[in-house]
Amino acid sequence: MSTVNIVLVEPEIPQNTGNIARTCAATGARLHLVGPMGFKIDDKQLKRAGLDYWHLLDITIYENLDEFMSKNSGAFYFFTTKARHTFTEVSYPDNCYLFFGKETRGLPEELLLQNPETCVRLPMSSCARSLNLSNTVCVGVYEVLRQWNYPELQNYGQLHNYNWDDSTK
Repeated sequence: MSTVNIVLVEPEIPQNTGNIARTCAATGARLHLVGPMGFKIDDKQLKRAGLDYWHLLDITIYENLDEFMSKNSGAFYFFTTKARHTFTEVSYPDNCYLFFGKETRGLPEELLLQNPETCVRLPMSSCARSLNLSNTVCVGVYEVLRQWNYPELQNYGQLHNYNWDDSTK
């Protein structure tokens, strides 16, 4: 089974993290929360935004970035508005890690300076400072899954009273 890892470094807004948790649950992505966080993991808004998907989530919490780095290795990609490369220029390998920074400042600049070739951005209007964190994570996850041809995911829908394969209706 292919795995994509989402790493949130010092997330501040519980609703964003809850929405990201729901995206991870729906896509099979693993969620890594790196502290310090701007909320408690049992925060009511966090649970509400994730709805009833918490039991589907593979989540690990780290005290800080040093702890995360000491326990994980692989292909790391850093999503930032400061990158030279777009997120679609990358071929994401299995077990890759997509890093996203805090809502107010993004990822630490020293991390970006140490990894310029794996920093990626989503193109956007020059008038906008950035996209919402949970939207950016969703776009990143689905690009990886698109490249992998959506492994393990249901890739079709069904209306209740209609069979798409029945051309006589």
